[in-house]
Amino acid sequence: MDKLIQKLENNIEFTLDEANKLYDLDLSVLGKAAQKIRLDKFGKKTYFNINRHINPSNICKDVCKFCAFSAHRKNPNPYTLSVEECVQIAKNAYEKGAKEVHVVSAHNPEVGYEYYMNIVKSIKQELPDIHVKAFTAAEVNFFSELSGKSHKEVLEDMANSGVDSMPGGGAEIFDEQIRNKICKGKVSSDDWLKIHEIWHTMGKKSNVTMLFGHIEDRIHRIDHIMRIKKLQDKTGGFNAFIPLVYQRKNNYLNVSKFLTGTEILKTIAISRILLQNIPNIKAYWVTTTLNLSLVAQEYGANDIDGTIEKESINSAAGAASSNGLNLNDLVELIKDSGFIPVERDSLYNEIKVY
Repeated sequence: MDKLIQKLENNIEFTLDEANKLYDLDLSVLGKAAQKIRLDKFGKKTYFNINRHINPSNICKDVCKFCAFSAHRKNPNPYTLSVEECVQIAKNAYEKGAKEVHVVSAHNPEVGYEYYMNIVKSIKQELPDIHVKAFTAAEVNFFSELSGKSHKEVLEDMANSGVDSMPGGGAEIFDEQIRNKICKGKVSSDDWLKIHEIWHTMGKKSNVTMLFGHIEDRIHRIDHIMRIKKLQDKTGGFNAFIPLVYQRKNNYLNVSKFLTGTEILKTIAISRILLQNIPNIKAYWVTTTLNLSLVAQEYGANDIDGTIEKESINSAAGAASSNGLNLNDLVELIKDSGFIPVERDSLYNEIKVY
């Protein structure tokens, strides 16, 4: 333990085995080290954006055991929005101040490849100034299978349609044995990373997530983080790392033991310590809960996501996020936590300091 603490204090890189042993350290030790990195980078600023999630369809060819959003016997209400409906949602959000739309869908094979591209094209035609963050690497892989195009060709179509950046979903846990149990048939870990690498070489930015707190072990989280670190060293294309806490309701994993707040905060702190090459660590309030996301600002996180307005995927599994957050409430909560609320754009340029 002394060797680990010495490495922490001197900001020395860890091996995979050493990184896994970080979990054995006291939360206060990890928090202190993570917070020093955070304060050096951002001071007391906590970032958020004014955004709107759009989920075009919940009809999905894949059956991920952790998912409560896709239409199945635990969610027997299939829907598919028209392109026009997606545009209208974006227009309504823009009029309320949204700077970003976050477009993520289930993998619906019934609507065709062009449907997805037309959503982005149509939003951009109506709202050329809005930032479109759209389509996970899992969706890119699905689009490739649907269209017969390569990953690179799909990504080029996305860029030409008006996608500005990619969200980090679909990463789940990179260990293939775990993926085989929770999301068999979905994009492989290697392809997930390759898709983001291609996107980065196109001069584009993206985020990266990790779904934790289900059937994985700590070592799987560390392996996941280290693979992210390796790609970021190569491309520098990730804006933010987002540890997503598994939501327990209305799915088929049947997890009986859930994460403690301490384990969640340790994971966020370790993420900040290991991923110093990724600028931002987001404590996504939708899955972490709002209160714990604010506490996480003391443990290395510097971002809390945004107002969202409406969220369907995680709320279907029990998250209290279906109607988003009021801007004034979010600002005051950040202030009450002792931090400085800073509205950012999707690429982390500062818009307004409150």
